[in-house]
Amino acid sequence: MKSTINDVAALAGVSIKTVSRVINNEPSVRPATRKKVMDAVEELHYQPNLAARNLAGTRSYTIALIYDNPNAYYVIDMQNGILEACKARGYELLIHPSNSKSDTVNDELRALVEHSKVAGVVLTPPFSETQAVIDEVKKLGLDYVRIVSSGAAEGDEENCIQVDDTAAAFDITKHLIEHGHKRIGFLCGGEEHISTHGRLDGYKEALQQAGITIEPELIVAGEYSFDSGVSGAKQLLERDNPPTAIFASNDEMAAGALFAARLMHIEIPEQLSIVGFEDSPFSRQTWPKLTTAHQPNNEIAKCAAALVLNKARSKSAAESAAANKDAGIIKKFVPELLVRDSTGDSPVR
Repeated sequence: MKSTINDVAALAGVSIKTVSRVINNEPSVRPATRKKVMDAVEELHYQPNLAARNLAGTRSYTIALIYDNPNAYYVIDMQNGILEACKARGYELLIHPSNSKSDTVNDELRALVEHSKVAGVVLTPPFSETQAVIDEVKKLGLDYVRIVSSGAAEGDEENCIQVDDTAAAFDITKHLIEHGHKRIGFLCGGEEHISTHGRLDGYKEALQQAGITIEPELIVAGEYSFDSGVSGAKQLLERDNPPTAIFASNDEMAAGALFAARLMHIEIPEQLSIVGFEDSPFSRQTWPKLTTAHQPNNEIAKCAAALVLNKARSKSAAESAAANKDAGIIKKFVPELLVRDSTGDSPVR
């Protein structure tokens, strides 16, 4: 038979209320008592009914992830990281995909709060960088955490997990320059993503520091998708004076650029170097494997979830700040250059 909270309390020799406090990760439980309860939970294979807990009282044990991203690998990493943090704290995750370009985004948020009782929300780009969405979340009284490119965090750092896209893009471009590349094409992601602008800024800064003229015709607008990478790369490679390297704003676009180069019988990296960003499975599934920037999306998601759960479980802003400080949550990530086989010396010196 399935174990109950009464069975756990009897085995641990404590009250049902104490078991509840331990399962809810409330701070006012002695370590020795907590250990007894958790040992009993493990021995009995007890699993709390989170849905019932949500219905039973005013407190919610669910957080929501709201996203709009065409990259399935990014979304999966986000989900897995948040789920890991939720399971460790006895919470559930509600996944809510949405269209960031829709006029009804705020209506969806209100419906989510009304119909699905949530303790807090993790916002990913572009929602996390859209002021109207942020204002609506605040109006609804939700605890929230934003995963953002560093440039979007100003004034709201306590509620943000930041990714320094500019610094990482600078390092990637510098790597290409060190291999003799001077004509470097850049494939932009969606313009609604601040990460796109941060990565473009890093690219430009590296060129400027090296004394290389920024050529607007080498910068192509696009989306964070494989097809966009294919079409953008074709635009660059069909020019009279094509680039010797292409920096794509994510790995999916870089894989598309690699595909376009293959169709045009261009050897990688002998004739053309290609780099991506994020270190998604795309970067390891291509041939040759892609040079990229390792962005630990799973860890970023775990930190975001831990931050929003600390907020949701705290009774005051001061208590929340203290909990976050003690938790050692990483608040800023700088993706690291990861050199693989898709980059080499420029064929033009």
